Amino acid sequence: MSDSVISVENLSKCYLVGHRSAQRDRHTTFRDVISREAHNFARKAADFVRGRQIVQGDEVEAFWALKDISFEVYQGEVLGIIGRNGAGKSTLLKILSRITEPTKGGIRIKGRVATLLEVGTGFHNELTGRENIYLNGAILGMTQREIKRKLDEIVAFSEVDKFLDMPVKRYSSGMYMRLAFGVAAHMEPNILVVDEVLAVGDAEFQKKCLGKMGEIARHDGRTVLFVSHNMAAIQALCHRAMLLQQGELLFAGHVESCVREYEKVKHYVQSAEWNRPADMADPLDSLESQFNFEAVSRI
Repeated sequence: MSDSVISVENLSKCYLVGHRSAQRDRHTTFRDVISREAHNFARKAADFVRGRQIVQGDEVEAFWALKDISFEVYQGEVLGIIGRNGAGKSTLLKILSRITEPTKGGIRIKGRVATLLEVGTGFHNELTGRENIYLNGAILGMTQREIKRKLDEIVAFSEVDKFLDMPVKRYSSGMYMRLAFGVAAHMEPNILVVDEVLAVGDAEFQKKCLGKMGEIARHDGRTVLFVSHNMAAIQALCHRAMLLQQGELLFAGHVESCVREYEKVKHYVQSAEWNRPADMADPLDSLESQFNFEAVSRI
């Protein structure tokens, strides 16, 4: 594992968050309303002309989902990425998968990347399972002959042979995920990126997926990035792991040491939450879902 296939240097990602002004709920004159809306329109028009993110709201706040992250991943390595909700894990994977662009810093990736960030990523709902296999293979740069050679393996692994010619919009979430993972794992990518999607499948299929990811790394010399909240799966599959906390790289090293650090952080945060008033929501949990949506939609 001497060859670096992913190199990340001082990577940062900032999102702009719009807030509703407290004055909006107060009694205001018609002149105040016109002035505020004119100001918002001018700001949005300027952002549009400059190609920047257009944000709804009277006030705009910058939120750094990632802050100066640097690391390297080597060929044949299975790297675990762990952290609480809102730590920046999914944002990092979306930048590595070219779904969203970083605000600062740079990344270097050698080889073809296959991504499985959420159920059905890259699938077209109106197409059949068979057609989506060919579509995903073409996106990855494979020829029709190569895809055809892999077709039987993908169908056998995903166990959807009876429904292969049915539009995937009629698949259950489990069928959807099985086919999506089968395509991503068998299309011979140099790098396989897997987020916390295996929770959709049953225990038997989860075990099957973990075995396939281990096989990809050990026998084929390919690289896997695996995000999960299941520490047993992380420890079984990975030799090295990274711990993210509030957008920062808190620890990187041997997986056992990383899991211990994660448990310390988790215990500390839970202790703090225990002393927090019940009506105060965890801001990180709400920001996680909001920013993941924005990363995909690139508003």
